[in-house]
Amino acid sequence: MLQNDVNWLAILVAAIAAFGLGALWYSRSLFGRQWMAAHGYTPEQLAALQSSMGKTYAFSFITYVIMAMVIALLMGLTGATTAVQGVVLAVLAWLGFGFTIGLNSNLYSNKRPAAFMIDAGYQLVHVIVMGAIIGAWR
Repeated sequence: MLQNDVNWLAILVAAIAAFGLGALWYSRSLFGRQWMAAHGYTPEQLAALQSSMGKTYAFSFITYVIMAMVIALLMGLTGATTAVQGVVLAVLAWLGFGFTIGLNSNLYSNKRPAAFMIDAGYQLVHVIVMGAIIGAWR
């Protein structure tokens, strides 16, 4: 049975943290240049992509809210009540679904392994952050 006692503020903060982490992760200071090279994007192609990013960012944020909500619901279902338990649960969900689906998709695409590794690394780190935030506020 799903728990109705999720902490919506924790979910919102976790989503904001994941979104902010993405901005840092894909910045030129961290993995932005490597990600761009791994996808084979030219600076011109990247500029064209960025020109329509408002809608992309909005939908991206919505996905983070959904992800944080699912982590919170899974924590309620499993009885996880601490930041460490939230991290463990989030990592298991990432490993069982995010990593495997992403890897399988990458195997059947033209994308370079480096693109997958950068994206998978970000996904792992942001679910760890989400799990810790949601677990700490339970």
